[in-house]
Amino acid sequence: MKEKCRSVEVQMCRCEEWGTGNSTGNIWHGNPAMTYISKVPSVHIPQDHLGTTTMRSQSLWRSFGLLQRQSLSSRKIITYRAIQTASSRPVPNFAFAFDIDGVLLRASKPIPGAADSLALLKEQGIPFLLLTNGGGKHETERVAEISEKLGIPLDATDIVQSHSPFAELVKGSDELSALEHKCVLVAGGDGDSCRRVAEQYGFKNVVTPGDILMANPAVWPFSKNFGDYYKTFARPLPSPIDPNDPSKTLKIDAVFVFNDPRDWALDTQVIMDLLLSSQGRMGTLSEKNGRIDLPNHGYQQDGQPHLYFSNPDLWWAAAYPLPRLGQGGFREALEGVWAATTGGPSKGIELKKTVIGKPYQPTYEFAERQLLRNRLRTFGSSAERTPLERVYMVGDNPESDIRGANSYRSEIGSSWHSILVRTGVYSGGEPAWIPQTIADNVYKGVQWALKSSKWPAA
Repeated sequence: MKEKCRSVEVQMCRCEEWGTGNSTGNIWHGNPAMTYISKVPSVHIPQDHLGTTTMRSQSLWRSFGLLQRQSLSSRKIITYRAIQTASSRPVPNFAFAFDIDGVLLRASKPIPGAADSLALLKEQGIPFLLLTNGGGKHETERVAEISEKLGIPLDATDIVQSHSPFAELVKGSDELSALEHKCVLVAGGDGDSCRRVAEQYGFKNVVTPGDILMANPAVWPFSKNFGDYYKTFARPLPSPIDPNDPSKTLKIDAVFVFNDPRDWALDTQVIMDLLLSSQGRMGTLSEKNGRIDLPNHGYQQDGQPHLYFSNPDLWWAAAYPLPRLGQGGFREALEGVWAATTGGPSKGIELKKTVIGKPYQPTYEFAERQLLRNRLRTFGSSAERTPLERVYMVGDNPESDIRGANSYRSEIGSSWHSILVRTGVYSGGEPAWIPQTIADNVYKGVQWALKSSKWPAA
């Protein structure tokens, strides 16, 4: 086993305050499994944001003051699922988290053993969660599609997508940090599907790069051939792009990459414009850029919108025989353009950003608290008498699924055990991050986990 797989490297990075350009603390970008000392329990995402009740990812929000100090045990669950466990059946002290692409589905088609695995867990009353770096659709829509393909009843509490935590930024901790009524740019996804997701989360003023292009085609003249595509969903801008009058020109307060961008060139140009702007106003250029007397040589020091990525995956398993570039590829490309423009790390200049998704600690915290809430709704007080001690993470990507599970440090003391399957990104050889076991498929992985937990039905 490689040395890096035997220990968790905790690194601290600079961060930006949610929705502002002010450096305020620490955040995870480029470093998995970052932990904090304070332990603040979770708060619900408002029900109308996700269409269901989910939970906050703790450490992700902690440094931004977005959490209330409330005890998890003091939070009362008003309603429980209409599922009652027979007294003869024990409450499991373990649960599962499954990646989707390459584990349950490949090219939207079920992988053999996937449906049987979930059916078995449902029959045995063993909690599980779908934990994916995918997205681009609302949780209710995505889980309905998966349910239909697998023939297994699922609901929105059974899934955490890469961008699910973004819903928590709608209200923020106060009126100043809330993004609900501020103008945000949402990139990625088919058409304006991600805009619609953001609006369902509660964002009231959402702009896409396509909106900007259709309002001013000169922004990126090489996308004119895609005009017919953008016409199908582009909306009028809330403000014009008027470089001659910065007080009136379009102002963007945050940039979210919700899903894999379809037009890398346009999205790169628009995001770069905003990162170099003054106060996030399109068509402006900050006078602070390049000033060596300022932090980061003046870059991102002039109220530019903060940049958020939801998925660090460089590769993902698709219909093509070889893995395809994902959102992580777009981020690397953007960082390359940023470095070429500003001088980059060689000049001591960084691109300040926030990256969530597997393998980062906040995403696993978010998922674990979702599992805890689901257990409490399902088993009632029995869930408290039988605490969650182990979670089996079943994934196909050593760099995200396995690395994240191996590195995760739970606030409740549970251990995450990684299971690597051969049906997706990983196909053989020694993986970069060593799992507890390697299985040919998800069903064999589940069987191994049940035996490891000495589950009665195993």
